Amino acid sequence: MTLTISECKRDFLTPCRSYLYENLLTKWSLNGINQADGKSAECLDQDWQIKPMGRIRLLSQCRQLYTFSHAYLETKDPKWLTLLEPLFKFIVNHYLFTENNIERWRFSLDDNLEPLDNTSDAYALAFVLLSFSFYFNATKDKTALDLMKKTDGFLVQHMSADNGGFYESYPIDKTQQRRQNPHMHLLEGYIAAFNATQETCYKTQIISLLELAETHFYDKKSRSLLEFFELDWQADKSDGQITEPGHHFEWVWLLHQAYKVHPKDTYLSMATNLWEKACKYGFDPRGGIYNQIAADTGKPLDTSKRIWPITEFLKAACVQIESNQEQAQTIHTGLNFTFNHYLKVDGRWNEYLDAENSPIDANLSGTTSYHIFLGLTEVINWMQRNPIKGIG
Repeated sequence: MTLTISECKRDFLTPCRSYLYENLLTKWSLNGINQADGKSAECLDQDWQIKPMGRIRLLSQCRQLYTFSHAYLETKDPKWLTLLEPLFKFIVNHYLFTENNIERWRFSLDDNLEPLDNTSDAYALAFVLLSFSFYFNATKDKTALDLMKKTDGFLVQHMSADNGGFYESYPIDKTQQRRQNPHMHLLEGYIAAFNATQETCYKTQIISLLELAETHFYDKKSRSLLEFFELDWQADKSDGQITEPGHHFEWVWLLHQAYKVHPKDTYLSMATNLWEKACKYGFDPRGGIYNQIAADTGKPLDTSKRIWPITEFLKAACVQIESNQEQAQTIHTGLNFTFNHYLKVDGRWNEYLDAENSPIDANLSGTTSYHIFLGLTEVINWMQRNPIKGIG
């Protein structure tokens, strides 16, 4: 049976909206965000109660700021807007500090809001760029623009590597394994920064990161995105054949976004290859997406299934597939599995499934709603781009 866009919308447009706005975001805003100081919880348990983790990361705060900023931009609902300034100020007041005349962002606080880890982490800085871009779009607070520019300056001046890309963290430790993952999110952050400002410095970084991906992350022989590298960008001797289908899908979506900024046909060719590789080898025949597969053979290396790869699959399907009918069928199938196995009607979710698709007990991480929100939002917007009379 071939599904139509109309049938996909009929089955999932209302559930996607209801899950996001009436349940997930509403309940996190009530239970996970401190109305007095703006702080978002690092983690909640399955009863929506705060679960102290011993640390409160910059990453988790920025992902929440991004999510609620984007939610406001999508809905113009003032209840999301009221959350933004307190959360933004909490981030700036608690994570930005100066040491040795260098202003930078710390990695984490303890549960008492005292500095815990003053490392500046490239992955987290990517989400400073992303969240502050969307915060600016939502509020027009130019403080965000100034801090984005300072964050970019810090990355370029203090974390750039001579042979391309950025080091994992500052202070620099050249013994650390290098990863594509922070660079993927930096690409995402720089695309958001450019879209918010149209400033050339951000476009320059976008092009540089894409060149790094084409030169080192993407393995032409296996048509795979490698994850782990030595200092000189050679595939890591131990982990070099590990790939993650979820990251393949994430890159597919990002490559399409990057193409809008800097049209280059090889970006779309790489997206197609990554999509085909992940679709061919990344799916368990029983359903769901493997966490890891081998680049050379495609054999599964980790058969557990986190929620975020399937939300990235949904995003990728919204931009990669050209046939409307095939797109509708693919998105419907992905949503069906997501709602049946991961998303709970009241806004909670299962973070992990085992190989048999049974839920593994886990808390509600403050970083996961970013994936769920963007995945379902891309689907909702895809449905809205394909209006059907009487549905919408």
